[in-house]
Amino acid sequence: MFGLCHLLGYRFAPRIKDLKDRKLYTVEKPSAWPLLSPLIGDTVETATIVGQWGELMRLKASIEAGTVVPSIILRKLAAAGAGNALSRALRALGRIERTLFILQWLSDPALRQRSHAGLNKGEASNALRRAVFFHRQGEIRDRTFENQSFRASGLSLITAAIVHWNTVYLDRAVRQSRAPGATIPDDLLAHVAPLGWEHIGLTSDYIWTASDRDTPFRPLRDVRATFPPLAA
Repeated sequence: MFGLCHLLGYRFAPRIKDLKDRKLYTVEKPSAWPLLSPLIGDTVETATIVGQWGELMRLKASIEAGTVVPSIILRKLAAAGAGNALSRALRALGRIERTLFILQWLSDPALRQRSHAGLNKGEASNALRRAVFFHRQGEIRDRTFENQSFRASGLSLITAAIVHWNTVYLDRAVRQSRAPGATIPDDLLAHVAPLGWEHIGLTSDYIWTASDRDTPFRPLRDVRATFPPLAA
């Protein structure tokens, strides 16, 4: 993944599991850095990268043109093992990128915060999808690819509708709170994600009625009345 993302012009920034057990890779011999020798696993096969550079560029062009699917080619290269020259070259390139990423991860707290924030949002999005897709215990059991695609598209449509509904009402709530002069910094809102569903009845009987164009939104609660200020 590190090598392929580098070829495609992306920066792969995952949260690596068991980071303390991961080894660094160097272009020169590990003996050149005696203090870091316990952390260094092996040297990078730069000759393999140079020898397969043309094939790596062909792989990049094929993915960008849509000729091959990245997930499929990665599975095939992984199954090919170390005997495949292209697989070895991509692995060697990935070791260089992973080493550079680990070094930056250890020295840059801001990178760790951004990576954790992105991962948390992804996990929250997956949790919303699991909550919505409770039918048949969250399993897609349709036999044909077309029906499976319809099922997945319907799930995406429902979750997108929930996210949109939350976004609209979060914006209205912020505007209503700011109207009397309350201070809500924009940088604080950057930490608010419209992925909650506790306020949504996922299992119930739904009655669809025509919306009132004059009052398209539901009234917001008066937070100040619900939580009165404390006496001095």
